[in-house]
Parts: sequence; C-alpha cells; structure tokens
Amino acid sequence: MAKEALVSFAVERIGDMLIQEASFFKGVRGQVDRLHKDMRAMQCFLEEADKKQEEDSRVRNWVSEIREAVYDGEDIIDMFILNAQSLRTHSFLERAFKKLTNRYKVGKKVEAIQLGLQDISNRREALGIKNIGEGTSTSCSAQMLQDVRRSTPHAEEHVVVGLENEAYKLVNQLIGRDQRRRVISLVGMGGIGKTTLAKKVYNHTQVVECFPDYRAWAYVSQDCRPRDVYMQIIKQICSSTKEQVEMAEKLQEHELGDFLHGHLKDNRYLIVLDDVWSPADWSCLAKKSSNDPDCLGSVFPDGGKGSRILITTRYKEVASHADAFLDIDAESYLPDLKELGENMVDKCNGLPLAIVLLGGLLSKNMSHIEWKKVHDNMSAYLAKEGQIAGVMTMLNLSYIDLPSYLKPCFLHLSLFPEDYVISTRKLLLLWISEGFVLQQDRQSMKDTAEIYLNELINRNLIQVVRTSVNARVMECRVHDFIQELAIENVKEHNFIGTNIVVDPHLFPSSSPSLFSSKSRRQSIYSYFERYASIEHYSTPYLRSLLYFNLGGICRISQLDFITKCFKVLRVQDLEGLGIENVPSIIGELIHLRYLGLRHTGLKMLPLSIGNLRNLQTLDINNLKRVPDVIWKITNMRYLYIEEQEEDDPLKIDTVQNLQILSGITFNQWIRNNSSKLTCLEKLKIEGRCELVEEVEFSNSIAKLHSSLKSLYLKASDESSIPSLAMSSCPHLCKLECDPMPIWRSFQIC
Repeated sequence: MAKEALVSFAVERIGDMLIQEASFFKGVRGQVDRLHKDMRAMQCFLEEADKKQEEDSRVRNWVSEIREAVYDGEDIIDMFILNAQSLRTHSFLERAFKKLTNRYKVGKKVEAIQLGLQDISNRREALGIKNIGEGTSTSCSAQMLQDVRRSTPHAEEHVVVGLENEAYKLVNQLIGRDQRRRVISLVGMGGIGKTTLAKKVYNHTQVVECFPDYRAWAYVSQDCRPRDVYMQIIKQICSSTKEQVEMAEKLQEHELGDFLHGHLKDNRYLIVLDDVWSPADWSCLAKKSSNDPDCLGSVFPDGGKGSRILITTRYKEVASHADAFLDIDAESYLPDLKELGENMVDKCNGLPLAIVLLGGLLSKNMSHIEWKKVHDNMSAYLAKEGQIAGVMTMLNLSYIDLPSYLKPCFLHLSLFPEDYVISTRKLLLLWISEGFVLQQDRQSMKDTAEIYLNELINRNLIQVVRTSVNARVMECRVHDFIQELAIENVKEHNFIGTNIVVDPHLFPSSSPSLFSSKSRRQSIYSYFERYASIEHYSTPYLRSLLYFNLGGICRISQLDFITKCFKVLRVQDLEGLGIENVPSIIGELIHLRYLGLRHTGLKMLPLSIGNLRNLQTLDINNLKRVPDVIWKITNMRYLYIEEQEEDDPLKIDTVQNLQILSGITFNQWIRNNSSKLTCLEKLKIEGRCELVEEVEFSNSIAKLHSSLKSLYLKASDESSIPSLAMSSCPHLCKLECDPMPIWRSFQIC
C-alpha cells in the first residue's frame, strides 16, 4: 500500500531529524528516541501487511491507526523544532522558560502517542491479526480482479475499434515465411486493447489456416503459475487425447514442460500467452529444469517449422525479450464520431474497454440532455455502470502490482491537472523533496528518481511527450483514466488531501473540495485569489502546496498567509503565478525543501531566504539580482537562477552538496573556489564574459574534474566564450555553447 510506504518515509525522516537536529532535542531526546524505535517496530509489521493482507479490512483499519499515529509524531516533532528555532531571538530568561515549557508539552504529546501505539499493538492480537505473515501472496480482491481480467480466445469482440492496421501487421508477422520460431509481443497500457487485438488475429482465417492443429491460448496473469499455463496449452492442442491430458495432470511441473516440449518440437504451432507481467515470468515459462538431455532448453522449441509465440504485456521490459514487438499507442485510435459522442470518445483516449462501456451507456434511448450529463460526468457514469468490470477495475491491477517505493510517486500524479504536460525535471525534484526517493549508494537521488520515472513509463502508467537528443524524457503526461486511477486510490488510502480551487468561469462544472484538517498536500488550478481568501487555519500541517496556471493572468499581492498558516510546509511551487513580492517571513519556513517561483515576474527575494537551511531546490528566473545569502543554505542541491538582470557577487562555494547550478554568471563563477563544489554534476554559466580571464576560467572548470558531467556556456554579449582545455574533465559527457566559439585549445579526452 502506498500509505505504508509513506509511513516508512515518515519514520525514516524522524530518525534523520534525531541526528541532524540533535541540539533541539535536549531534555526530550530519550522520549523521541523511544518513539522512533516503537515506530520502527510497527514499520516491520506494515511491510509484511503490504505483502500479505492488502485487502483485509481489519488489517487496513489497524494500519490506518498506525499511519495516523506516525503522522501525529512527525507533526509534533516538526512543530517542536520550529518553536525551538523561533526562541533564538528571545532574551535568555524568556528563552530558558519557554524551552522548559515546550519540552514539557512535547514530552506529554510524545507520551500520548506512545500509549496509543501500545494500545494499537495490544489490540492486534485481539483483532485476530497476529499471524499476519501467513497467507497467500495474492489478496482476495486482487484475485477477483484477475478473474475478471482472465481471457479466452473464443469471446472475440464483434467490434474492434481502430485496430485494423495493427491487426493486418500482426497477421503478416504470424504467417510470414521465416521458418524460425519467433516471439512477438503486444505491449500497451491496461485496457488499451492488447487482448482484443490478440483475439482478432488468433481467430483470423489466414492464421487458423496457417496453424490448423497446434494453436493454443493461455492466460498468464500477475500470479504466474507455469503448471497452470502448460495445462491450458496441452488441453487445446489437437493431438492431446483425453488419456494424455489425464496423464499430464499427474506430472511434476518440469515433467509437464518436457511433455509439452515433446508435443511441439516436430510441429508448427501458435501459442498466445496473454497478460505476462514480468521478464522473470516469461523466462520461467519458456525454460525448464530437466534431467532428459533430449529435452534441455525451451519448453517452446524451435523446430524450423515457422512456429510463433504471441505475448501480450503492459511492460516494455517484457516486450524487449521478444524477437519483435508492436507498441499500441493510445493516441492512435480516435474514431470518427460527431459532436458529444466525439468528445466522449476523445476522453476515452482510444481505450476500447472504456469505449465499450460508453457505448452501453449511450444506447439506452437517452435524450440529448442525458448524453450531455454523461459527457459532463463521464468518469462517474463509467464507474457506476462498469462496477467490478469497469475501466478502473482493469487498470487497478497495474497499481496493485507496483512496488511500494513507486506507489507514492504514482499517487503524487493525482495533484496535476487533467492532460497537463509535466516537466520531468520538476517532477523528479518534487518527488525528492517529498521524501519519496530513497538514497542509493554511489547514485544521486535525481538519478534514482529518473529510474522511478522510467519504471512507471515502462509500465505504461506515464506517457512520454518529449525526449531530448540523447533519449532522456523531458516532458510527460498521464492518461485521463490512469489519473482517475491515481485519484481513486488517493481517496481510498487518504494518501493526499487534494483541495482544488478553480476559476468558476473557466470550469463551470467544478467546485472546490472540502478542506480536511488531515490534508497534507493541496493543488490549486488557476484561481489563486479565491484560494488566498479562504480560511486556512484548519490545515496547519500542510506539507505541499502546488499551483498550476491553466490560462489567463493571475496575480497575488500578499503571500503572508502561506507562512502564517502552513508553518511546516516542505514544498511550495507557485510557477506561473504573478507575484509582486515575497514577504520576509518566508524565512520562518525552516522545513521548506522546495521553492518554485519560476515565471512569476518576481524581481527580488528577501535576505531571509538564507534562513531556509533545509532548502534543497530553488527554482526561479528573471530576478533583478540574487541575494548573496545562498552560501548559508548548505543543504541546497539544485539551484536554478537563470537570466539575472544584474551581475552582483554571489558566494556559493560553501554549498558543498550542490549538484546542479544553472544560471550563475561568468563573473560570479570565477569569484568562487570551485574546488569545494565536489558534488557538482551539471553547470550552466551565462551572462557577460568579456572581462573573464581565459586561464582563470579554464582552471575553475578543471577543478570539477571528479564530478562534472554537463556544461552549458551562454554568452550574452558580442565577446566570445573563454577557451577551455577539457582534458582534465574525464566525466564530461555533454558540452553546449551559445554562441559556438572557435577555440584555439579545445579537447575532450
């Protein structure tokens, strides 16, 4: 469950704070340390619960109580550190008195949480869930979903929407002249029509004629059981008599593989393996253990007869193991329908499963008014009509299959507007700031976050919009129904309290969500003034606030309410919101990790920005000048300050954790000791460079020899970019210059 992953992150963060903020915990450290140990003990149970009892209502309720206790503990500690920090400006006597008062209060609150955790632990046995480690790997609900998904080749759909070209290509691959055994894979997101297409070609006249005797269809599923798959095939191949089938049922799994191998090796066969979930499952099905030297190798032999194996899968990693694969793109299939019907089919984005459900709704003699109602509330209608066999049910298998570390990242996508093109740079940094990305040895957190993103892409849960020249994903989006899946799971697991405030003129059918005191994340669409006018003291523990400008001009004169109401905020992104100024009290948000102010029109930042000692990402552009306080923010990792209007000094060489620095000027750069920036991987320098001494500049870059991977130099005047001798930067893999210089000495070794 995603919420258990979030609890794990919260528990780990409490442990980190005990180390990093040790000075604040004098007098209460023992209690907080014991609380952390109690939470870690509960965490062990949560990990097992996630694997074994995901749909058990007793366990789910019990786990929810643990989640709330952990969140309460995190809130108490965050507020305690905030209060302790604020006392530093008070007089000695006042500070001493308030310290004692705060420690007493936090001690009592921690004690209450510990008692609550003890009560929860005691009730576990009374609830009958003490043997949580026992049970099957697949929950009842997940098994029900798989049963619904189970396919057979005989239930061919009479209408196949928009798959004619793909069917033609696939038929030609199956009946082609190549006499080698070939494995062909159909890959695409859940519900897009892979099984529908496979059924169409499996029953195609030319395919039936090409494989008259040895043709079989086997459903694999998330819970891959080779023996069951082999038996499905054996029961369908023509030469298998009743007696042979009965004999096969008595065999061990590896013997069954030998039996199937023997029946197929001298014949031309077509095997469809529907819904393969992992490369390991395919390898397990294709290979077998055997003591028979004549049967070693593949269960599906290559007899030089032109045999074919057709695999359907959601995952490109599986498809990559095939000899050829066909990727079904959701954007390719938009039927030629009209008016409201056309708009509704557009919302389906080519998902045949959704279109079938939609057709059932629209065929019930409904008037134009009723069609309009379905159009305006399509997701709700489909969910109501489809019930367990609806679109969300089909897609939910993909969510259940996600590893725990990917679930928070996936659910985070629910905060973005529908059809919104997402900058992957921004998305990865948000995930890191939220605490979703685990630190890996010898790998930056941004690289780890990119691996998470690619996993979700390979699982067809995120769609690629734009890539760079070296094939890295630059922009992405989420399919409408995938986003609905994320939103539904958000509601079910209470993972995110998403409160959306929109412009009623732009979205007349929308209304703001009710604010919850437990809300930890909110996103605002367009109408920020309306959001700012609402009373926010009911959500004191908000951790993330995201703004999305969906059109029009939106300006705000005061942002004081954010600091006053959301004192433990970690993520604040207001990109695209017109901001006149940032109040100096923003420096009180000492837990802030991400501050996004790009395209806000803001010209100045207050000096108090230097008090944000936990800030990891600052993303802003077009400032008149950057305040020379960045050197105080020693936890900064990602600094974006492009297009500064003035070239004032900026000290950054104390920020030794800095990994990305984008927008520093040439003059600012050479005044820093670059040898201290031992983690810097990506550097963009811009501005005037006519006064920069070439040898000094070249040496400053050479000092980054152990870390620098990407360098972008952009001159804003007529002078040329200083020359570089790059032989001392062995890890540099990308160099970009604007304008392109003619260097007398330039080499990359």
